[in-house]
Amino acid sequence: MPTPRRILTAALAISTAALTVATSLATATSAPAAPEPAAPEPAVQEPAAKQPARLQQALDAVVAAGAVGAVAEVRTDHGVWRSASGAAEFNGSKPEHQDLFRAGSVSKTFVATVVLQLVQEHKIGLDDKLVNLLPQTAGVVPNAETITVQQLLTHTSGLADYMRDLPLNPPSAFLAVRWKTWDPWEMVKLAAAHPSTEQGKYKYSNAGYQLLGMIIERVTGHSYGSEIKHRVIDRLGLQGTTMPGTDPFIHGPHLHGYLPVDGQPFDLTVMNPSVFGAPGELVSSTRDLNRFFDALLHGKLVRRDLLELMKKPPAGSTYGLGLRQRTLTCGITAYGNDGDALTYLTYSFTTEDGRRQLTVSLTPWGPDRNSTDQAVDTLLEKSLCPS
Repeated sequence: MPTPRRILTAALAISTAALTVATSLATATSAPAAPEPAAPEPAVQEPAAKQPARLQQALDAVVAAGAVGAVAEVRTDHGVWRSASGAAEFNGSKPEHQDLFRAGSVSKTFVATVVLQLVQEHKIGLDDKLVNLLPQTAGVVPNAETITVQQLLTHTSGLADYMRDLPLNPPSAFLAVRWKTWDPWEMVKLAAAHPSTEQGKYKYSNAGYQLLGMIIERVTGHSYGSEIKHRVIDRLGLQGTTMPGTDPFIHGPHLHGYLPVDGQPFDLTVMNPSVFGAPGELVSSTRDLNRFFDALLHGKLVRRDLLELMKKPPAGSTYGLGLRQRTLTCGITAYGNDGDALTYLTYSFTTEDGRRQLTVSLTPWGPDRNSTDQAVDTLLEKSLCPS
């Protein structure tokens, strides 16, 4: 499924070599020392899902369309199918299905879940005004006096995005800020400097979720990362999931992500993830994301009435309160989210009845970064539609 949040677009077309291209390019600045690798997540013995061959074919097609590697997990009434395709890194071995990855904007659903838990606890309200929760936004964020929490969650606040301000054209420019620690307020002010759009109309904004992260911290007295860990990750036992903050490493076996630099693949797996912040810093696995969305959509994390609001997008949008809605060609509705973490693309969707799930993450590489969209669409359809 095409995502409107692509950080690198087809406009940044590059000439690419085959998968045998060497990857030993020098970093822009010295990197911190690597930690000891964590033990891999143990495989869970579960019955195989039906028709694994057609799913493997669809996953292989994603890689063939323009990815270094991909990992996927499909859950149905018949069991669980987990697999991988391509390579974990250039000139490397095949990835393992439990490999970790940066999940990008799937983070937003975790943030939204915590916000709605705070609503449930009567600590904030969906109609609360931004300026009352974050007084520093007065005179800085356009319409801070009228923007509501609900508008931030649904991308209808009118606040612009800051992605155009990141040094990504050419992509090699990002290497100068690879280790930079980004401040959320700094990102919000970048967005606020751009013209706002009409309140109430959908306009995707990472800045809105930066503000939600700040609201979580203001209300609870703890970082949004620690609240997500306590309220969601630890509660569900998501062993491979973290909100890394400024930790540049992915702890455990993982896919490697690549940035095009002078037409060559530059391994940007290790980087300061604060550039993604609350809207996109999540590191996870296919297993963990399926478990998260299963719990969320079965009402185990937020109250049922609030869950229904999460699933209900405003007019002209497919994005509710932290959940994206997708209607499949077979007529089934699915909910979840997708994310772009610069060198990773992730999709995680669950059918409305909760009987079928797919999470897939890939590391794009090729002259057109959107080239995998159709193949991912096909994988989603084959996974979520009854055969």
